[in-house]
Amino acid sequence: MTTIQAFILAIIEGITEFLPVSSTGHMILASSFFGIEHDEFTKLFTIVIQLGAILSVIVLYFKRFFQTFEFYFKILVGFIPAVILGLLFAKKIDALLENPVTVAVSLLIGGILLLKVDDWFGNSNETEITYPTAFKIGLFQCIAMIPGVSRSGASIVGGMSQKLSRSAAAEFSFFLAVPTMFGATIKKCYDYYKDGFVLTHDQINFLIIGNIVAFIVALIAIKTFIGFISKNGFKVFGYYRIIAGITLLIFHFFVHSLTII
Repeated sequence: MTTIQAFILAIIEGITEFLPVSSTGHMILASSFFGIEHDEFTKLFTIVIQLGAILSVIVLYFKRFFQTFEFYFKILVGFIPAVILGLLFAKKIDALLENPVTVAVSLLIGGILLLKVDDWFGNSNETEITYPTAFKIGLFQCIAMIPGVSRSGASIVGGMSQKLSRSAAAEFSFFLAVPTMFGATIKKCYDYYKDGFVLTHDQINFLIIGNIVAFIVALIAIKTFIGFISKNGFKVFGYYRIIAGITLLIFHFFVHSLTII
């Protein structure tokens, strides 16, 4: 990995983390496209720079994080399913992270579903999130353990399925990302250390650059996304995912490589 490649991956992370298009999937594909080796550090990098992106949530919604303890309890309830399934299937998830076809198929299927989600659930005005609603959204979020599904997309659809408005579902998805991504980062760093890997000076710099860039780009992406989906819904993201998924499958089966030499 080079500094430029780290910079590009961080931009992709910042743009896609809170959009229903799968940030992890896009970074896996970008890594393949630019010939970045799928080694343990690349896996670590794609997880750790999510910290920069979720920090943007705390900055943008600072006051919401200091209102009531009930706010934290609801986030905790939504976070529990990811903790349990993440610990149970960590190795299988790691294996899926190496498979571009999984990402492509997930993009395609998710895109088809996003074309229908507005018709299925409409645009309710409900903003109140109960504990059962938080837990069900957490279950939806777990689907995104499959690369290419999109954590934000799954949890937003989960919220809309519980009659939440688009903006309320999206905002709770952002809040739920904080413990989810923080927990995933801690787990990945621990595993990296436990396996005997040591970060080099360059790798530390890559992580610093990645988090700063992801933070700045995510700030812009979140503010733009909320306004866009409130007015336009999710169909544009559905079409994007379908086009991206089909294109990637064509590359894989007919070009036989996603890597540019």
